[in-house]
Amino acid sequence: MPEGTYLTAEGAEELRQELDRLVNVRRPELAQKLKEAVAQGDLKENADYHDTREQKAFVEGRIQYLENVLRTATIINHNGASDIVRLGAEVTIREEGMDEDETYMIVGAAEANPREGKISHESPIGAALIGQKKGATVAVNTPGGVTKFRIKKIQ
Repeated sequence: MPEGTYLTAEGAEELRQELDRLVNVRRPELAQKLKEAVAQGDLKENADYHDTREQKAFVEGRIQYLENVLRTATIINHNGASDIVRLGAEVTIREEGMDEDETYMIVGAAEANPREGKISHESPIGAALIGQKKGATVAVNTPGGVTKFRIKKIQ
């Protein structure tokens, strides 16, 4: 898999919305808070001022990160079912010895969110699944040892 940032169209839209919110809502809010904190006088012991500066620095860093990701990302075009796991695919797997299936979407690292069922193609499970076919059993090195998964479905 070539290096770079990969996003689904939905993931790119979510990042664009976050960027818009940070630039047009959060940044002006923090600028106003900073202005109010400066008006309070002595900045050395002004907790509001220092807290707001930290928040502003974080927001500016996040804005730069999002702009860079969106500028350089490759959008994943997933055109429905495939017989091979690839970026953008939704894969249903079952861990060996378990009776419940798990379904994950394979995405780029920038939009990975395991709680939402989105795992990176760079993660141990994602990397093991890429390029595999339905019915294949893959072994994944996890902190608890090697875990085996069978691919049940690819969408």
